[in-house]
Amino acid sequence: MANPSTVFTEMVTTTDRHWGSKVTDNVSKHNALLNRLKKKGKIKTVSGGYEAAEPLEYAENSTYQRYSGYDTLNTGASDVLTSAKFDWCQAALHVTASGREVRMNMGDRERMINLVKARKDNALRTAANNFSIDIYSDGALTNQIGGLASIIQTDGTGTVGGIVSGTYTFWKNKFKEMTGTNLAATPTATNAASMKADMGSLWLSLNRGSDKPDLIVLSHDLYTLYETGEQQLQRYMDADLANAGFVGLKYKTADVIFDDNTNFATTAEKGYFLNTDFVGITQHKDAQWTMDDEKRPTNQDAIVVPMYWMGYMWVTERSLQGVLFDAA
Repeated sequence: MANPSTVFTEMVTTTDRHWGSKVTDNVSKHNALLNRLKKKGKIKTVSGGYEAAEPLEYAENSTYQRYSGYDTLNTGASDVLTSAKFDWCQAALHVTASGREVRMNMGDRERMINLVKARKDNALRTAANNFSIDIYSDGALTNQIGGLASIIQTDGTGTVGGIVSGTYTFWKNKFKEMTGTNLAATPTATNAASMKADMGSLWLSLNRGSDKPDLIVLSHDLYTLYETGEQQLQRYMDADLANAGFVGLKYKTADVIFDDNTNFATTAEKGYFLNTDFVGITQHKDAQWTMDDEKRPTNQDAIVVPMYWMGYMWVTERSLQGVLFDAA
C-alpha cells in the first residue's frame, strides 16, 4: 500500500497536469489588466537570456526626404532602434500539508481528494491576489516586479528599463494632476465635470495617429467620481471584459474600470491611461507557475510541493502611457 504522503503528492502533481496554465488563467481572470494583456497576446513566454531586453523605437527614420529629378538621395544609416532592459524577478508558491493532516486523511480517497483540492484552490487565490498587487506596484518590495507605479510615474520621470527619462525625454510618460482640491473625496457633478476636463487633456496628449489608450484603470474614489458624471449617459465597456466579470464604463474608445486588486491604498488617487499595445508581461518557459518535485523540510513533519514563476513587466512606448492623479 502506498504511504499517505506519496498519495498526497501524486494527487497534487497528477490530478491537473496543466497546473501552471491553470494558475496563469486564474490570475488573468482575476485582474482586468492581465485579462486584457492576455487577450492581446501581450503575455509572452521566452526560453531565457541573461538580460531581459525589449526592443523599442526611439526615433523616426532620418532618411525621409523630398526630392526632385537628380537630387542626391540620403542613403545614410538611420539609428532608430534601442532596447529597454528589465530585471528578471521570481515568485514561489507552495502546496503544503503537515504529516498529521496527511495521515488523518489516509485510507479515504475522497477525504484526501478534498484536502488536495482545498490546498490547490488556496494556492490559486494566493497567486491571483498577490500577483495582482505586484503588477500595480512600484517594485519597492524585495524582489518585486516593477509594476505600473514604476513604469508610469506622477512626474513622468524615473529610470525604467535602464533608460533614464530625465536624459532621454522620449521615454517620459505623460501625467496630469487634477485641477482643484481633493475632488475625489466629494463626488459631485461639478467635481466630476472638472475631472472629465482633466481626462480630456491627458487623453489628447496620449494620441498619436491611431495609437490611443484602450484601458483606463481608476482607483475606487476616482471611479465613483467619474461614474457620477456619467449617470445620464452611461456607456458600458465591451462585452469581453463584462463577460469576464469586470464592471466598467467607457471613455471615448477606452474601457474604464476600477480594480479590486489595485494597490492604491498608500498612494494618491490615480487613474492609469494605458495603451496596452505597448505594455506586457514576459515569463520564463520553465517558470510559469511551474510545479517542481516534492520537497521535505529537514526540521518539519510536512510535505511541500513548490511552484515557480520568473519574469518581468515591460513597456516599449512609455510616452503613450499616462497617469491622472489627485495629489491633495
